[in-house]
Amino acid sequence: AIKSKMARLFLATFAMLATSEAFQSINNAKLSTFRPPVVVLREAAENNSEANDFITQNYPGLVTLLLKNDAAWKAINESSGTGFTIFAPTSEAFDALGEKKLEQIQDPRNLETAEKMASFHVINEPVSADALFNSGGVNTLGGLIEIERSISGGIFGIGGKEDGGVTLNGAKVIRSKEVANGVVHEVDNLVSPSILWRFMDQLRIPGSQ
Repeated sequence: AIKSKMARLFLATFAMLATSEAFQSINNAKLSTFRPPVVVLREAAENNSEANDFITQNYPGLVTLLLKNDAAWKAINESSGTGFTIFAPTSEAFDALGEKKLEQIQDPRNLETAEKMASFHVINEPVSADALFNSGGVNTLGGLIEIERSISGGIFGIGGKEDGGVTLNGAKVIRSKEVANGVVHEVDNLVSPSILWRFMDQLRIPGSQ
């Protein structure tokens, strides 16, 4: 009888704990700790509904780069009043970088450089295609990017004619789209300064491959 009472008391106590907020918060914390990385990445990319959904679906390479920079995501996610601009390299642009550079972007030891690269792809206010065309440069989160009129034809840049487009650090704007309260400019290359690649692998651990 004593064992039976103790068993019932234990079960009743456990049931109370299982339904309490404290117990639920512990369970939730454990689930959060052991979520797979892909779930965490997807969740981070979906915090800002329409804009994040759009770039996640259309520019996965850019998402990988932007997730290296908290300030870049913040500029997009908390832009309800001011808007934003994103320069989004195509998947083909990332493929053209080659395996080595893609691995460098992912390498945690190159986080600072990847962070800086990402910052050049975001502006914390909307900049339209017309504004880009009529501007000599734009201030991104990473710094100033010069804008030039794109040229088609000619040989080695000689004899060509302006084609009505623009380039940013050599990356040509292919198309522009208004998304939520911002603007996404699709480009055929990264717009960050190419000199940043020189800083990759500068902090390699001795003996690492």
